[in-house]
Amino acid sequence: MLSGLARRLVRDQLLTDEQAIAAVAASQKAKIPLPFHLVSNGTLKPREIAVAASDEFGTPMLDLASLSKSSLPEGLVDTKLISKHNILPIFKRGNRLYVAVSDPTDLHALDEIKFNTGLNTEALLAEADKLQKAIEAFLNAEEETIGDALGGLDDEDLDGLDVDTGTDDRGDDDSKDVDEAPIVRFVNKVLLDAIKSGASDIHFEPYEKAYRVRFRQDGILKEVARPPTNLAIRLAARLKVMSQMDISERRIPQDGRIKMKISKTRAIDFRVNTLPTLFGEKIVLRILDPSSAKLGIDALGYEDTQKQIYMDALAQPQGMILVTGPTGSGKTVSLYTGLNILNTVERNISTAEDPVEINLEGINQVNVNQKVGLTFATALRSFLRQDPDVVMVGEIRDLETAEIGIKAAQTGHLVLSTLHTNSAPETLTRLMNMGVPAFNVATTVSIIIAQRLARRLCTNCKKPAEIPDNILKEEGFDDIGIPRNEFEIFQPVGCEMCSDGYKGRVGVYEVVQITPEISRIIMEGGNAIQIADAAKAAGFNSLRISALRKAAQGLTSLEEANRVTKD
Repeated sequence: MLSGLARRLVRDQLLTDEQAIAAVAASQKAKIPLPFHLVSNGTLKPREIAVAASDEFGTPMLDLASLSKSSLPEGLVDTKLISKHNILPIFKRGNRLYVAVSDPTDLHALDEIKFNTGLNTEALLAEADKLQKAIEAFLNAEEETIGDALGGLDDEDLDGLDVDTGTDDRGDDDSKDVDEAPIVRFVNKVLLDAIKSGASDIHFEPYEKAYRVRFRQDGILKEVARPPTNLAIRLAARLKVMSQMDISERRIPQDGRIKMKISKTRAIDFRVNTLPTLFGEKIVLRILDPSSAKLGIDALGYEDTQKQIYMDALAQPQGMILVTGPTGSGKTVSLYTGLNILNTVERNISTAEDPVEINLEGINQVNVNQKVGLTFATALRSFLRQDPDVVMVGEIRDLETAEIGIKAAQTGHLVLSTLHTNSAPETLTRLMNMGVPAFNVATTVSIIIAQRLARRLCTNCKKPAEIPDNILKEEGFDDIGIPRNEFEIFQPVGCEMCSDGYKGRVGVYEVVQITPEISRIIMEGGNAIQIADAAKAAGFNSLRISALRKAAQGLTSLEEANRVTKD
């Protein structure tokens, strides 16, 4: 039984019953309005359909040619709804929105637009072919506007990019709402640019009158984009969908992950955290590149003697190796490098991390979950019941974790962990201040590695720095063990191959082996200053001396050495 527009077309003898029935079925199957189907097949002329519909339903006809694209309201109706229902918003008057349609009987489209905009919706009739062209022009114009506002988009590098959002093909309503081409492409391009530039973190930050995107490159934050503030919610929603977070929850922090395949053989993980701020959600993505854990110890920047001490400690069947330094100082890479060296089929290796940053095949990695009671101490106890050879604890935060780690190291296991202290000597006193007996510290800890990351000078543009010898002496270059006539200090310049004269980073290390003299000082309750003096007497370079040696070797600048090590 025909109804609506199809019935009117048959009554006007523009279609036969058979043609009308077939056309209705075909348009429903293709999920497009009947007028579009009839016009695309050449069955009827757009004008004939529009006149019949206007007369049948009393809907005013609209001449789209008389409208200016700049006069059409932007942002009122989601672009996905415009494409889905083939409608075009024309103008808004009060709480009423007038939209151009080719089929005024499509009440579902009008109701959905009313629901999404909160405005009463009125239909205006337009010829199907002209409406289609107007919709395409409107969507292209809006996409260009957003693209321009986002700083321009170059899709060349996005070809073949695969972002795993962890959702299936069915998706959900929330993910569909934010699946807008300009936003999607912008976010993908930001992520790809961050990877290419060697950034470690990406910051999406909303403010009252601005929105900015920053990369942390070589340890320094730099602004890379300023999207319009009205896109803040859409950018946050897109990132939350990609990270499998609750898109409707904006009141509390959330954590998630994104996996981006940039080639058939390489994938990058992003650890994502949202934070509700005064003017929206700040979102920070930490870039986790598995290849960074497989650089090899020679690429990290250890001096030859420091590398040998670390390798000797890794070769021991038991003991504790501690890596210390502030957040972002490269502790994780140092630990993973050691684990990669130890990762053989003969060893059982388990790690407890918060969270697991890089997945390493052959190593049993556990995500700490405080909410369900899976703490570092709980995981460590479980490890000891599973016949481990090597145990890595992400961080020693309390006495319980420290005591279990010490016990594991004393009973035939090699234990690797981190602490947040400023130097190697302070690490030993920190353990004792936690409540670990001095005897256990002195007999269990094998080595301590304190580290920082300094920006590496660009080899293409660095130039010699003219620094008087008296200044070099004041800075401490007399103590680095390199004669003054055998080294030259360089300074950054800047070129197209680097960022402000720097490209990449180099590790600065203080590697202290627990010698009998240092053990004696610990047993006697000595302080960090006494331990530091004993370490210096034993020939272990401090962080400051190591940084100055990197400057003398031309790897970094004196300014950078001062930035990372000078008090």
